[in-house]
Amino acid sequence: MHGRPSSLLPQTLTVQLAERSYPILIGPGLLGSADSYAGLPRSRMAAIVSNETVAPLYAQALADALAARHERVIQVVLPDGEVHKDWPTLDRIFDALLAEGCDRQTVLYALGGGVVGDMTGFAAACYMRGVPFVQVPTTLLAQVDSSVGGKTAINHPRGKNMIGAFYQPQAVVCDLDVLDTLPERELSAGLAEVIKYGPIADPAFLDWIEANIAALRARDKAALAHAVRRSCEIKAWVVGQDERESGLRAILNFGHTFGHAIEAGLGYGHWLHGEAVGCGMVMASELSARLGLMPASFVDRMRRLIERAGLPVQGPPLGASRYLDLMRVDKKNEGGQIRFVVIEALGRAGLRAVPDALVVEVIEACTA
Repeated sequence: MHGRPSSLLPQTLTVQLAERSYPILIGPGLLGSADSYAGLPRSRMAAIVSNETVAPLYAQALADALAARHERVIQVVLPDGEVHKDWPTLDRIFDALLAEGCDRQTVLYALGGGVVGDMTGFAAACYMRGVPFVQVPTTLLAQVDSSVGGKTAINHPRGKNMIGAFYQPQAVVCDLDVLDTLPERELSAGLAEVIKYGPIADPAFLDWIEANIAALRARDKAALAHAVRRSCEIKAWVVGQDERESGLRAILNFGHTFGHAIEAGLGYGHWLHGEAVGCGMVMASELSARLGLMPASFVDRMRRLIERAGLPVQGPPLGASRYLDLMRVDKKNEGGQIRFVVIEALGRAGLRAVPDALVVEVIEACTA
């Protein structure tokens, strides 16, 4: 057979948001191809925002691909890691843009994982009250989740992603080849966000992930292409109906309330976001079972799959009261009540306020 299998030909999905709609490109060989950026705004200046890990690998290839669209492409290289997702690091982006005389036509390109994508998007939303930006995600987690949907933010010591804006990109370019350089731990972290889509929206996808988890961990391109495409389809569908998380979009946070507490409680960067979400999904599944919504077999199924993905399934022993304190600082909460995304039936999630006593039971059952 000549050429690539059909699953590896570049594919385009659209996030439907009326005049703010934009394409998601998925396939190999996209990052360094000028064609990937053909429909995007031209401008005198562009800025590639990346980090110390990713920039040496891919920034020059991206700059070369953008040369036809922009007279000058600058690079802003940030320190790597969740611990740097803060005001001082955000200011480094603004400092560079102002020092280089970037105007409101300047296009920002986010080249990196979720931290770079979130910070670049937030910088784009704020700089001169809004400049265009493009997501070029280089981690599996960013390709299947954080790069799509326009959530941008930085962390605060009291809570994750507490300061930010909804601001949509012009396009998302998911090059599957960049996953070849992803550390094993980061690949597993991305699988957490892939797994999430099954129980909340697509039982058949959950079956597929279980059957293909070994291929995904082995970086089989056809398996990764399907995982990224289906994840983006589900996320695009949800975001298209509820851009600003007034209702349905909250289901995308399955496992995240527990997960964010783990991240903040241990200190940002100690566990990767996907590791905390993987463990958080085990806890949220346990909560769904204790509410009588799902059978115990569902909890076992999720625990097994998350473990097979190379993710932790037991939470750190922060203590129930510390978990509760951290979970009270959650954007889904209303009137002081902690609300959790739970699975109501396989493929359907909902948001429930849960009594503290039940949450404590879950924490005690699911922590080391």
